[in-house]
Amino acid sequence: MSRKTEKDSGQKLRVNEIYYSIQGESSNTGFPCVFVRLTYCNLRCTYCDTEYAFFEGSDMELIEIIEQVASYKCKLVEITGGEPLIQENVHTLMAALCDKGYHVMLETAGHLDIAPVDRRVKIIMDIKCPSSGESEKNRWENINLLKTDDEVKFVIGDRSDFDWACHVLHRHDLSDKCHVIFSPVFQKMSNLELANLILEHNLPVRMQLQLHKYIWSPEKRGV
Repeated sequence: MSRKTEKDSGQKLRVNEIYYSIQGESSNTGFPCVFVRLTYCNLRCTYCDTEYAFFEGSDMELIEIIEQVASYKCKLVEITGGEPLIQENVHTLMAALCDKGYHVMLETAGHLDIAPVDRRVKIIMDIKCPSSGESEKNRWENINLLKTDDEVKFVIGDRSDFDWACHVLHRHDLSDKCHVIFSPVFQKMSNLELANLILEHNLPVRMQLQLHKYIWSPEKRGV
């Protein structure tokens, strides 16, 4: 079956913002990146730093989105939110960007099915820890759909979250399936505490800080 292009049907997405910045997370931390932030999320994590994306946004044709992405002349693109997978047309957008030679990443909260995601897209999937308030919504079936170059992220708020994440890491042999990231909740769990715990437990995970929050103000949008 041929894949529809962004020009075929006038499909739209509700977009919160499109901007060019330094990638602050994932294995691509530090690289220039174009971010397409989509509107809507059906989770309410306690540490959410993008509540403005719950509802704010405007409808854009897919061709408009791609033209704006192209204007930055950067081949690394992240689709984020909100929760991007809520909007079905995101799949057409991601496939179209891949067709045009972009390196596409998808940041998703992990509670929606990732099976329809184009295999060329690098998935960065959260597994929600208990302090998020949303851990009961993790879609565990997604783990077996991950590719070896995908990434799983645990956002750690306290020692209980850390112990829980370790249990999940070992139970599902996550480090054998894909890259695993442990990230402290900004200004809640100290960077030093998490680093020491990772070393103490000899974990095969990448520790991640949100680089953009150290470059710019944590409250600043579009970075």
